[in-house]
Amino acid sequence: MSNEQQSRSHNEFRSDTFSTPSQEMLAQISGCTLGDAVYNEDEDTLLLQSTVAELAGHEAGLYCVSGTLSNQIAIRSHLFQPPFSVLCDYRAHIYANEAGGISTLSQAMVTAVRPSNGLYMTLEDILENFIPNDGNIHVAPTKLICLENTLHGIVYPIEEIKRISKFCKESGVPLHVDGARLWDASAATGISIKDYGELFDSMSLCLSKGLGAPVGTVLVGKKKFISTANHFKKQNGGGIRQSGILARMGLFAVQENFPKLPIAHAFAKEVAEYVESLGLILEVPANSNFVFLDQKKNKIDFSLFRPYGVKNGINCAGYRFAFSFQNSRSAVDALKKTLAEVLQASQTNPEFTNKVQSMYQGTKI
Repeated sequence: MSNEQQSRSHNEFRSDTFSTPSQEMLAQISGCTLGDAVYNEDEDTLLLQSTVAELAGHEAGLYCVSGTLSNQIAIRSHLFQPPFSVLCDYRAHIYANEAGGISTLSQAMVTAVRPSNGLYMTLEDILENFIPNDGNIHVAPTKLICLENTLHGIVYPIEEIKRISKFCKESGVPLHVDGARLWDASAATGISIKDYGELFDSMSLCLSKGLGAPVGTVLVGKKKFISTANHFKKQNGGGIRQSGILARMGLFAVQENFPKLPIAHAFAKEVAEYVESLGLILEVPANSNFVFLDQKKNKIDFSLFRPYGVKNGINCAGYRFAFSFQNSRSAVDALKKTLAEVLQASQTNPEFTNKVQSMYQGTKI
């Protein structure tokens, strides 16, 4: 059966969040358990949590409805008594795309760092921006450091993570990873989730992006930390009663779809090479399942991608193109056609306002 028949997301390049459950995944619901997960009595939810925690080498897991919830309750659970600050990349999802959750829910200041290498924060970047808890009453000490892997499709070099992790352990500052796409980092490098996991105090691992589950993220960490996070999960309205319906599909996503991620990576690499053959400039290397065009260096009208994509039967927008294993060959070819047409149209009509584009654009064709 072709991808076009299997998934409605075969022509979707706006985000890998558009990936959809397959018929095989949906069939898992018929045998799911129906216990009350708020009382920790749903067997499938408990199995999903323990399975992901074991994969990551952590003591316990907590199923959450979204990566935003998982990240924000993780941050809140790590922090005790303000003033304090959280250090992260300026592009980090926890900072830029979670509705101001850090300041609202954790009352924390954010130190948003621009990596000196333009790709990922190094230990030197962190040391330059780290606020020590040295008695200076004018500042908010750094009490949590957060990384994201992958970030903009960039795979964080594990040797750099090891350096940062060592510093955090020596400094007594916890290290959290937004690992929404850590599965992609693992698929791209061959480094296991467990090998990554030993470097972090907590990890947020999403099931509903490239893995194709409809809902959910699993937060992992020590048992005491997860118990605290579960309290904040409930406080933020995240309790799910019969979550076994969702957990069973999430477990299928981990077991059956994780091995398929290289398909998305191959598509992204192919399109990235095509982009460069057109003379366009990538913002960052295509390490995994994303292609980013440089908004400043490319003299093209990014607003044309939506209408030209619609004309060619695909969904794309702005400067970011996301790939999943559910994309079809015909849709990838249509994306390449769209890229060439937008470039040609921009060169034919060079007078346009090159406004900064949002990564999040709705309205399906």
